Amino acid sequence: MGLFDFVRDIGRKIFDRDADANDKIRKEIEASLKGVEGLTVDYDATSGLVKLGGTAASSEAMEKAVLIAGNVKGVANVNVDSLKNPGESAGVEYYIIKSGDTLSAIAQHFYKDGNQYPKIFEANREVIKDPNLIFPGQKIRIPAA
Repeated sequence: MGLFDFVRDIGRKIFDRDADANDKIRKEIEASLKGVEGLTVDYDATSGLVKLGGTAASSEAMEKAVLIAGNVKGVANVNVDSLKNPGESAGVEYYIIKSGDTLSAIAQHFYKDGNQYPKIFEANREVIKDPNLIFPGQKIRIPAA
């Protein structure tokens, strides 16, 4: 799986000092997601790279951990080479939200049915707290139809 790219200047601001980043990002993931044991986070302030380690209970847990970390302001890339994953992803795509997007419009694009937006919302509950509050540059999972 390797490296995932994100928009560094967009996302939730959860730390003020780079020295606090590892702990804050780890706590953000653990608060939103159960399914990664022995989670480690290593943030490099110069490059904006986050390296995740530990053992994911599923591919879905690994994908969600990546998105939680990547949608933090200051993070440009997430590397999961040290995050053990038990299996392959089941046809998940990633999408970067653009200005003017809605979950309904995204569902229409991927599923040809705008009423399928709850499927996208549920797959991204850890990074989208309200289906009406998404922002350009945010990266989300699009589960298989």
